[in-house]
Amino acid sequence: MMRAHTPAAARVIAHGDAAIRTGSHSFAAAARLFAPEVREAAVMLYAWCRHCDDVVDGQTLGHGQRAAHPGDSAALLAQLRHSTRQACSGLPQDDPVFAGLAEVVRRHRIAPVYFEHHLDGFAMDVAGQRYASLDDILAYCWRVAGVVGVMMSQIMGRSDAPTLDRACDLGMAFQLTNIARDVVEDAAIGRVYLPADWLAAEGLPSDARLAEPQHRAALARVAQRLVQTAEPYYDSAMAGLPSLPLRSAWSIATARCVYRAIGRKVHHRGPAAWDTRARTSGVEKIGWVVAAAAQAVASRTHGPAPRDPQLFQRPV
Repeated sequence: MMRAHTPAAARVIAHGDAAIRTGSHSFAAAARLFAPEVREAAVMLYAWCRHCDDVVDGQTLGHGQRAAHPGDSAALLAQLRHSTRQACSGLPQDDPVFAGLAEVVRRHRIAPVYFEHHLDGFAMDVAGQRYASLDDILAYCWRVAGVVGVMMSQIMGRSDAPTLDRACDLGMAFQLTNIARDVVEDAAIGRVYLPADWLAAEGLPSDARLAEPQHRAALARVAQRLVQTAEPYYDSAMAGLPSLPLRSAWSIATARCVYRAIGRKVHHRGPAAWDTRARTSGVEKIGWVVAAAAQAVASRTHGPAPRDPQLFQRPV
């Protein structure tokens, strides 16, 4: 049954809907499959995550020219923390982004530490963090994506540790895919999310020069390695489907299929991976929605599977 909303609440939810439709076609397609009450909270959480990303990148809903340090980045990040903490404490919010966040926290009792961890990821961007090893990259992926998976699990009504672990794994896989897909675009503004030891092994620079065309063949090998690193995380995430309500399992399986397909496109294109942005077409998304429905139904018959202890261990 659809819950009744005040006009103010309806505006906040509508803002979240608009944010996800404009900011991510992949996640928007999957979010449509949630039960209404789950979808409402999911889009409001997405709107906050998108807003934080936009503030740090100097964009609007993921569009426009990205900047490594738009304006006074430290001050902008400090304001994000202040507004987020106010929303988490239940104080009234005029901005629909933070009003939506406050509603998500009220409904699902998500601990403020998760939002702090997410903002810590953006602080790494502001600081121009460099990453020496894969472990460093995974620590970043936890902050900007793994922790979002954990919060989404709670929105779907599951807060047990094994399910949170699998939700984290899917977020980690998504971010590893994002890095491989966007590596040239990121490097062009001086952000390099690849392990320095991997780059050194290929004779690649670890700065903006990485985006130069003469490096594409070697860069493709590094990106392919990163896509392969994501695979056990995608596999692990599948084991979390049985614990989710069926519609949530369908939505999550769809997002998993779509993002995994993007990573595979990057892998298969090799040096041409960044000639055009890797994405899935509308027809491909429909196919993945159907495939994910079968996966969600099949997951009802699966028992718990042990998680690979070699995968990243979430800190909270």
